[in-house]
Amino acid sequence: MTFKRPYSAGLAALAVGLFAATAAYAEPTVNKGDNAWMLTSTVLVLLMTIPGLALFYGGLVRSKNMLSVLMQVFYCVCIVTLIWALYGYSLAFTGGSDFIGGFSKAFMMGITPDSKAATFSVDANISELVYFCFQMTFAAITPALIVGAFAERMKFAAIALFIPLWVTLIYFPIAHMVWYWAGPDAISDAVKALAAAADGAAKTAAQAKLDEVNADAGWIFKKGAIDFAGGTVVHINAGIAGLVGALLIGKRVGYGKELMAPHSLTMTMIGASLLWVGWFGFNAGSNLEASGGAALAMTNSFVATAAAAMAWMFAEWIVKGHPSVLGALSGAVAGLVAVTPAAGYAGPMGAIVLGLVVGVVCLFFCTVVKNALGYDDSLDVFGVHCVGGIVGALGTGILVNPALGGTGIMDYTTGKIADYDFAAQMISQCWGVATTLVWSGIGSAILYKVVDVIVGLRVNVETEREGLDVTEHTERAYNM
Repeated sequence: MTFKRPYSAGLAALAVGLFAATAAYAEPTVNKGDNAWMLTSTVLVLLMTIPGLALFYGGLVRSKNMLSVLMQVFYCVCIVTLIWALYGYSLAFTGGSDFIGGFSKAFMMGITPDSKAATFSVDANISELVYFCFQMTFAAITPALIVGAFAERMKFAAIALFIPLWVTLIYFPIAHMVWYWAGPDAISDAVKALAAAADGAAKTAAQAKLDEVNADAGWIFKKGAIDFAGGTVVHINAGIAGLVGALLIGKRVGYGKELMAPHSLTMTMIGASLLWVGWFGFNAGSNLEASGGAALAMTNSFVATAAAAMAWMFAEWIVKGHPSVLGALSGAVAGLVAVTPAAGYAGPMGAIVLGLVVGVVCLFFCTVVKNALGYDDSLDVFGVHCVGGIVGALGTGILVNPALGGTGIMDYTTGKIADYDFAAQMISQCWGVATTLVWSGIGSAILYKVVDVIVGLRVNVETEREGLDVTEHTERAYNM
């Protein structure tokens, strides 16, 4: 015969009740798994830039300019890191206006080991310091991409002045316009308050609060444009700035007449491979949680990249009669660029199609269009990053469709996936692309002119012929 202990069940029920009551009023907690993933992703994005992008670009220039490119990329990381801590994070990720944030978090005010940043799930937070560092690596790599467009001919003093101006006046506003919003917790709380409102006056006040929360977002975000990891913010932004710079600075001495072959495709291969590895932090990290969304972004970053590399390689093989290592590497980077805005929205089959399309399109722009127009974009920043970013941004608007295997777009007001509207979404994507092209294109042109007046943009002919390593930095990449 067994004896039951009725008080055990009572204590258990009491404990459950107390826990539920406490949980209902508890602050959102930091998930250690998400935090660990974001710490890892942050380091991976840094790996993309140094040494990834530095070696990728460095191998593509002539040996006499190897160190100058490495220095320019390394400088971008260091100076932007400091600016980000002083005021950049605050301008990009605090409320203020539709176009730029404020200074409430300047000098990292209020950011402590205990402060939290929202993810894309209600009541799921990560440490704000981790989010701060993660977004800082995005801010650092974007201007570093630009330097490839005018490699081998721009003064280091000009770059040293241009980069701080550009991130302040171009990057931070674009990042704010595309990515800043109140977050899921704020919307969820406002929706709950509206549902709980008892009378007309309370409902009116609660609705006003919900409208205020929804209005607390960047201009492009409110237009409905989606950009998972930076197709507009990073790639179109940097790509159009690079093209403007290449046009204003002019062609390299001997361009089109002298051989300007990459001095080390081996280093370019190493750099491209590091870019691909680091890009998993870039794309899968942008999910902000170690969840299925991160797994989807990782999968898409595999398959789209491989598809684009194969598309570029085979297209080049058909047209030129041979497959090149540089073509395969360029295609892979184009695929990474295109899948960046789509990584968390497209299905894997859609990502493959996107990769196949962008590989051919970017090859066309880097060869046919570039040769026809005659501009000297040294390392094809425009042809790969801007064009690839545009293909990716517009493709995201298509591939997000659940009918095509996409995830759809979460409506946090209703708590479910919103109905897909092709025309409306494509208009929203066009707003994002056009705004970035205009803001960065015109703004960059003005900044180049300002820098030219102050310190001059370009080195003289003798300096350029001797190489920037010796003339600008009094060092050589190779002493043999």
